[in-house]
Amino acid sequence: MQEHIVIIGNGISGITCARHIRKNSDKKITVISGETEFFFSRTALMYVYMGHQKFEHTQPYENWFWKKNRINLLKKYVSEIKTDENALVFQDGNTLQYDKLIIAVGSKPNKFGWTGQDLDGVMGMYHKQDLEKIEEYSQNCKRAVIVGGGLIGIEMAEMLRSRNIPVTFLVRENSFWNGVLPKEESEMINRHILEHHIDLRLGMNLKEILADENGKARAVIIPETGEEIPCDLVGLTVGVSPNIDFIKSSNIEVNRGVLVDRCLQTNIKNVYAIGDCAEQHQAIGSRRNIEAVWYTGRMMGETLAQTICDNPKEYKPGNWFNSAKFLDIEYQTYGWVWAKPKPEETHFYWEHKSGKKSIRLVYNTQTNVFLGMNVFGIRVRHEVVDRWLTEQQHVYNVLSQLKDANFDPEFYEQYEFEILAKFNHDNNTNIKVQKTNWKRILNLIK
Repeated sequence: MQEHIVIIGNGISGITCARHIRKNSDKKITVISGETEFFFSRTALMYVYMGHQKFEHTQPYENWFWKKNRINLLKKYVSEIKTDENALVFQDGNTLQYDKLIIAVGSKPNKFGWTGQDLDGVMGMYHKQDLEKIEEYSQNCKRAVIVGGGLIGIEMAEMLRSRNIPVTFLVRENSFWNGVLPKEESEMINRHILEHHIDLRLGMNLKEILADENGKARAVIIPETGEEIPCDLVGLTVGVSPNIDFIKSSNIEVNRGVLVDRCLQTNIKNVYAIGDCAEQHQAIGSRRNIEAVWYTGRMMGETLAQTICDNPKEYKPGNWFNSAKFLDIEYQTYGWVWAKPKPEETHFYWEHKSGKKSIRLVYNTQTNVFLGMNVFGIRVRHEVVDRWLTEQQHVYNVLSQLKDANFDPEFYEQYEFEILAKFNHDNNTNIKVQKTNWKRILNLIK
């Protein structure tokens, strides 16, 4: 009898897993989602709102793809998992049997019990339904207030400013994202936000959201000053947490997320979890137990597909990497770059006179081994930097090979000599830029 694999969640981790299971087997596959019928790129939602593309353009596969590849799609919400019966119960009361279950339900926006947090006009920016809400409530919007200084918050600010809606941005830290970014990069983004005519309020929190006579948000109150800021839309972007409320009544072990081992298996033999909702019992290296990152979700999906197809594999995410965009400044980070240097680390920082491009190299003070880098406003090749980290390259080699990492000549090539000159000046060294090794680069890309 054909084994039935059921995946709850049609985000990047769930769909990647489904595709790779199909590549390697003839198993029956069912993907369940109550959010949308078809997989879409969640990170592209902001560009739909900004008019850069239509929602259907966020769907990387044609609608016929799923039937052709025998991946059954079911648009329903799961309300209960009965592991003793290998069954799912849906909100409409119907059930579905499975042989193996993969939980890939992602995250939900955090709420912290603020008065008024569930009013009309108050929203996060994570689901397709959030896009619909922000479209509705930004009509005739005179001012929006965004609460929370993370990546989703700045994306939401950019979205609203694209329609010339005034935005007040409440960030509880005294500098933007300074729990992640070192001082100089954080201050660069502070300046950049203000240059885009966003009313950035650092060191400010939300006390409550006030309602009008129709139950819609009309203002927020800041506790530090007692100020009341009138607004028609409130964005709550204070992070996300695993979307696991419906799992807590099951026999599946949970903590903040669904607890899994290195093979992404839960305490129930035929139940697995991947993506934002999965929590490692023990963190992998310096990583967090839960990683709400697009590329790690994809990697988990690929890894688990091998296990499901009788080729057991442990999840090994490799070197840390992430990327984002702060308005029109692109950001990449590789390896470990902590907001505050650790005792055994040395940080080298270069910033262009424009104040919109920078690079930070981190290396071991004793051995000079390259540990990580932050790059703002400059694009570098993932394969090259990943190799430097894997090979534990000496920082002098990294600096001399900066051309190898040159991904965008128009924006990068003119700065590498300036970067190296500053390092030589600061450290009394005489490192020279090596000629680009295109053969090695092309081999890495292949």
